[in-house]
Amino acid sequence: MESPEALAWVEEQNQRSLPQLTSHPMYETLYESSLEVLNSDARIPSVTRRGDYLYNLWRDAEHPRGLYRRTTLDEYRQDDPAWETILDLDELAQTEQQNWTWGEINCRYPDYERCLVSFSVAGSDAVMVREFSIPDKAIIRDGFSLPETKSRVTWLDEDTIAVGTDLGTGSMTDSGYPAQMRRWQRGQPLEDAPLLFSVPTDSVSVFTTILRDESNTYTLFTDSVSFYERDRAVLQNGELIDLDIPNDSDIVGLFQNEVFIELRSDWGEFSQGAIVHAPMPDLLAGTAAPELFVEPGDRTAINSIHITANAVLVNWLDNVRGRLTRYTPSENGNHMGRWNAENVAFGSNGAISPLNTSFEHEDFFVSYQSFTEPTTLYHVGSNLQPQELKRLPEMFDAANLETLQYLATSADGTQVPYFVVMDKEAPRNGQNPVYLFGYGGFEISYGPYYSPVIGRNWLEHGGVYVLANIRGGGEFGPSWHQAALLKNRHKAYEDFEAVAEDLIARNITSPDHLGIRGGSNGGLLVAASAMRRPELFNAVLSQVPLLDMQRYHLLLAGASWMGEYGNPDDPDMWEYMQTYSPYHNIREDEDYPLIFFTTSTRDDRVHPAHARKMVAKMRDMGHDVLYYENTEGGHSGAANNEQRAQLNALMFAYMWDRLGSN
Repeated sequence: MESPEALAWVEEQNQRSLPQLTSHPMYETLYESSLEVLNSDARIPSVTRRGDYLYNLWRDAEHPRGLYRRTTLDEYRQDDPAWETILDLDELAQTEQQNWTWGEINCRYPDYERCLVSFSVAGSDAVMVREFSIPDKAIIRDGFSLPETKSRVTWLDEDTIAVGTDLGTGSMTDSGYPAQMRRWQRGQPLEDAPLLFSVPTDSVSVFTTILRDESNTYTLFTDSVSFYERDRAVLQNGELIDLDIPNDSDIVGLFQNEVFIELRSDWGEFSQGAIVHAPMPDLLAGTAAPELFVEPGDRTAINSIHITANAVLVNWLDNVRGRLTRYTPSENGNHMGRWNAENVAFGSNGAISPLNTSFEHEDFFVSYQSFTEPTTLYHVGSNLQPQELKRLPEMFDAANLETLQYLATSADGTQVPYFVVMDKEAPRNGQNPVYLFGYGGFEISYGPYYSPVIGRNWLEHGGVYVLANIRGGGEFGPSWHQAALLKNRHKAYEDFEAVAEDLIARNITSPDHLGIRGGSNGGLLVAASAMRRPELFNAVLSQVPLLDMQRYHLLLAGASWMGEYGNPDDPDMWEYMQTYSPYHNIREDEDYPLIFFTTSTRDDRVHPAHARKMVAKMRDMGHDVLYYENTEGGHSGAANNEQRAQLNALMFAYMWDRLGSN
């Protein structure tokens, strides 16, 4: 619980900053525009396919917490589908007198009638878990139930779950996640549940995964030794059998009893970034001879792998643009002599996301979008001809916008791609207000995406949006990520600064009109860049950020990220980390732009102390900064659409105030 003194400080800082932003002439327009987008009935209802139904969580002005509902595929094809409400979260929250926010739902295969539903308080990562009956549309009052904490639950059978939760000493890791998985039978006291698998508390976490295909089921236990290292064992006949695969690899699916594995480092004859496969029985027997499935090229990466009833889908990133290929087994195939490869026809300048793939179905969904093309949801059958299911209407005027892709040269000569979305007729006079976004961490890729909020609140008013694909991300596979790990972290910042310099060199903008934004690791990115190169920017928006890199591993989930940043308790590592840690690089005599920090009191992933300490220290040194801390929202910074609209309005009001508007 936060102390009264801490909450009083937060309120004081909010009151000090908010009037400056909410009094901006555009604020109300930005707020109303954002809220209209977020509550719009024109949104595509995102669905999860389970059995014969498509399930959706829907939030709008009347249901800010959400309706969990379902429909059929045939009904979903209609312009106005009929939905069956399964759970009204607003009604539940009122009954329980709690500010519940939807977490996730885990339903038991194959009938999907009993589910484990998680709810958080105001959007935090910690959740309470309740057993829920889909047919009865009700929480099962004497069913499986866990109090609010960071739990992991997996169905083992209709009366048994694997559970990792806080049971006292030794049950949770230093990162705040479960260190034990127990076999919990219905009606049994949780403390009596026998131990299935445990890990040392200096591991990140333990979790259970069920691998399935049409004929096979395997229960897999994983010890996340670090963020990128995993030791795995399969439960067979009451015994745990270790899987002899690289511990930095990922298991991406099971197809016809073959395990598909993505490599993050070389493995024998196989190169980093490749997908290989091997029969599960051979892996368990220690006799596996893996075979190559696919491998990326110099400017391609494998974004994701998806399994269907009769095929393996590969979602490629080709120079940060999407491409989808279906591979089907064939003795006379045209791929390695074993696979037929067929591309699914989509535009070449957007982002592709396969959805609702399953060994239970041959068909699947695909979401396609670009910066200027509204998100469209397709249904793809065996003939690979996409059939449009839903299309978001044009929610901002993109008629005169163009998307460009440039390369910036980083300090070490690396060519770093970035996208620019701007008016075709915008002058190259260095006066365009530019909103530059970056992340650069954890092998997370950012590609083209359709954002009505950015479109309405920025692009329509003459702003330029820029997305930087810097190292640390996954845009070009594991090597692109690993190039900015640990003692190479500065390369992500050099890449980001190189993009800023390239925008200036192309006369698209100038430092007076250049703003940067990032959240979480991206909040660290923009704050570090502001400390390193304050002369490059006139607006810096750092959201739910890491900032004190000397203590980050002692706060909440921070210990889990030492594989990304390093251990500051190691003197040699800290000597390097302190060169970029924003909190340790504030200079009293420096002229910084007016930086805007945002966070959430309920963020239990990145502690709000990072932003609080940074603001306090900068103000003590005489630097003017802006600060906003939402009391709800968790790591996303907002718990409902109204709060999201307010946060968006504050963000864009700040950007326009600093960078100028038309």
